[in-house]
Amino acid sequence: MNCWKCKEPLKELPTFFCSSCKVVQPPHEGVSFFSIMDCEDTFALDTHKLQKRYLLLQRSLHPDNFSQKSAEEQEYSEHQSALVNKAYKTLQKPLSRGLYLLELKGMRIDDGTDSGVDAEFLFELMEINEALERAQTPEEADEISRDTKWKLKGLTAEIDGALRAGELQTAKALLAQMKYFSTIEEKVKEKLSGYM
Repeated sequence: MNCWKCKEPLKELPTFFCSSCKVVQPPHEGVSFFSIMDCEDTFALDTHKLQKRYLLLQRSLHPDNFSQKSAEEQEYSEHQSALVNKAYKTLQKPLSRGLYLLELKGMRIDDGTDSGVDAEFLFELMEINEALERAQTPEEADEISRDTKWKLKGLTAEIDGALRAGELQTAKALLAQMKYFSTIEEKVKEKLSGYM
């Protein structure tokens, strides 16, 4: 790969700026979000490091910095900035990070499928949803929120273990469960905002 402007070779991927002429480069296809955000491709990653990297990249790549530059540089900064946003958004939350890791390994969890979810688990979800509907006070909704957060924390540890051990089917099933609990967490937030 060479710089689009000065034609000097780019030393590594992803490259945001040419080391010779300092011009912003177009995004490179197929570079993983982990590479873009300069972090290990593991489920349990350091989200503080991730956020620091995100802020650093956005400060240097933000399109406002390129308003006086050539049309190419403006376009590339927009694409790079959007890609950095997408990478950060994907890796920031455990659920989207886990789904992305599975995707990198050639697996997907399709929307609306109950992959790896048994009847007992679905019954538990139904009970939680009914309890949330019946909740009359912020305290009751908050209790469901605490339980859900505790379950999500446990699932996070289990998913990390499964991915480290290379047990992709197990990780996929656990991520499907995490998806359901994340939905409940959103419903709890909506319910709690209704009390304000």
